[in-house]
Amino acid sequence: MVKAPQGLRHRTRKLMKKSVRERGAIPPLSRVLIEYRVGDKVYIDVNPAIHRGMPHRRYIGKVGKVVGFRGRALIVEVEVGSKIKKLFLLPEHVKPAFDVKERVSELLQKLAEISKARKEQRTIMLKLLKK
Repeated sequence: MVKAPQGLRHRTRKLMKKSVRERGAIPPLSRVLIEYRVGDKVYIDVNPAIHRGMPHRRYIGKVGKVVGFRGRALIVEVEVGSKIKKLFLLPEHVKPAFDVKERVSELLQKLAEISKARKEQRTIMLKLLKK
């Protein structure tokens, strides 16, 4: 007999399986576009269609804390037993463990301020051009 391979994704047939309606490589934009900040709590939830920035199977379902960023990836600290591990995860493999409605309301407020400032700038430019 030949020894079974012990790769990164061994014994993950059921663990990293998507439901029929979720199949496909494109993650939902609502998950990818969330702005995470340092100190946020996140759930590690793997998207098996995206292989880059994927954590090991032992971390699936764990709750971690965002410590920093490396490019587009998040640096997440997870407590495993008595040790603290640092994981570098893409946002596709992470779910927010906080209320997203607050972030959305902050974003809408910023957009309203920007549009108000643009209207003011437009009126000033029109006044300058008429002179």
